[in-house]
Order: sequence, then C-alpha cells, then structure tokens
Amino acid sequence: MASSPNSPFPCHEHRVSIIGGGKVGSTLAQRVAEKNLADVVLLDVVEGMPQGIALDLLEARGVERHDSQIIGTNDYADTAGSDVVVITAGIPRKPGMSRDELLKINAKIVFEAAKKAIAHSPDALLIVVTNPLDVVTYLAWQASNLSPRRVMGMAGILDSARFQTFIAMELGVSTADVQALVLGGHGDLMVPLPRYSTVGGIPITELMDAATIERLIERTRNGGAEIVELMRTGGAYYAPASSACLMVEAILHNQSRQVPVAAYLQGEYGLEDIFIGVPCRVGCRGVEQVLELNLTDAERSALQKSAESVRQSVQQATALLGNN
Repeated sequence: MASSPNSPFPCHEHRVSIIGGGKVGSTLAQRVAEKNLADVVLLDVVEGMPQGIALDLLEARGVERHDSQIIGTNDYADTAGSDVVVITAGIPRKPGMSRDELLKINAKIVFEAAKKAIAHSPDALLIVVTNPLDVVTYLAWQASNLSPRRVMGMAGILDSARFQTFIAMELGVSTADVQALVLGGHGDLMVPLPRYSTVGGIPITELMDAATIERLIERTRNGGAEIVELMRTGGAYYAPASSACLMVEAILHNQSRQVPVAAYLQGEYGLEDIFIGVPCRVGCRGVEQVLELNLTDAERSALQKSAESVRQSVQQATALLGNN
C-alpha cells in the first residue's frame, strides 16, 4: 500500500489495524511496530485510551530503533486501506469463566467489528483473536463477506506454543529444539498430537512415558485458564500477541509459514463449513493450503468431537445474533 505525501503513514508500505486496545491488542501493536513490520492503527471504543497507548509507543521509537507510525483512534475510517485487520476486541475471561461463556457478549462485538473494518479495507486479510475463537472467527467471516481463505483465527499457534513450552520445561531442553502441534477448537477439547510433536526431530513419544505426556496435554488444554486463575484480574496477552504477530509477519512477508490456524474447512478431515484449528500454509493470500494429516482413529474422533462442540456454539451464536 503506497502512502501519499500527506498520509499519516509515510514510513511503511504496509498497514495493520488492530481492533481492540486491551492488553492483547496493545501488546500486538507493540510487537508489530517494534519488528518494523508495518504502520499500526489501534482502534478502541474507549475515547482517549488507544490514542494514549499509541503516543506511549511512539515515544519509545527512539529507544527501540524503529520507524513504524502508530495512531490510536475511535473511528473505523482511520483504519482504511489496511493490509491486515486483527480483531482482539471483546471482554476477557474472568476466573471460573469458560471461553464459551464469553459467547453472548463477544459474538456481537466481533461481528460488528469485522463488518465495519472490512467496509473500510475490503482488500484486507482478517485475523481473529477474540474468544471463543473458532466460533467468532466463523461469525467474522459471515460479517465480512470475504473469501474464507482470507479469514483465519489465531489459536493453534498459541496452543502449540504452550505445549512446546511445557515439553521443553519437562525435558530441560531448549524450546528452539521443540516442535509441537495442537489441532481442534481453542478450548477444553483441543487435540494435542504427541506423534507430531518432536524434540530435535525425535517424537516425544520416544522421550516420555504416556502418563507424562497426558499430564502435559492436560496442562496445555488448561493453559489459558491457569493464567486467568493466577492473575485473577485478566488473562494471557504476551503469548497470544506473539502468536498473532507471527501470523501478521507471515502474511506481510509472504513467508508461507506452516502453522496451525483456525481455518475454514470444506471437506478436509471430514469436516464442512466450520472454522477449526488445522495445520495450514499462511502467506500473503491468507490460508494458501490446508494440510490434511494422517490421523489415527482416536485422533480423528477427538477432532470430530471438538468440531461438534464448535458447531453447536456457532448455531447458538447465530441464533443470538438473529438476522444481523
């Protein structure tokens, strides 16, 4: 995207708009700016809040040595011409609250945000971070009228990063040597795949006993809830922001990264008309390819169970939104 001489964005050819100036959104703005990936628009409904965050981030530029422009706004018109729109808006989980309990409030927030943002940036790719992730990604796709390959949810990268961390901690090895893979919905029924999770190329099934692996899987499934319980006043934001930033970078640099994201399935894994976490190649066109792994009967059954839960929540959310 070229900038005009009078544009507030003279530095980069790319623009990323982040809808939601809470902790995930503001941390993502920091990540994108400090990596010099793009100029950033941070939008929130609270007057003054995104403007203050943007000014704070701008004042750090000399120290962090980047030239990204950052503006905060309450007006969707300021997001026009974005290459990527990331939706983080919505209420966070509170202690004892499941991701699905967020559905009633966040479904409407994300639907409206996607509709308004894509109206101003019809050529953008759309990344959804808000929970319940797989459900509201589906709603954002419906609201935006974009091709499904241009809409994706950030979940699998985060879930896999948590699994990767716990494997590294358990074995006392560098996370750089660990590759982990988690499929399915971003919730209690996610499907970590030990057979496809490795340390230095060696499957973890060769390095740990079944009981240890199951313990790490359970901690991964409860990774977000564990942080909510510890913090009491909010949820995770550093790792979610880093995971979303990886997706933004893959798109803007056309890296064709092979990562798990919530993608729209059209028969893959025996699933139709659903957004759910699967391994994909992500580049400048969005989801360039959905990779269909050979799953065992137990793994496929677990993925089907996770998908059924997502599908029921989508039906519930659609009913809540009515005819919007």
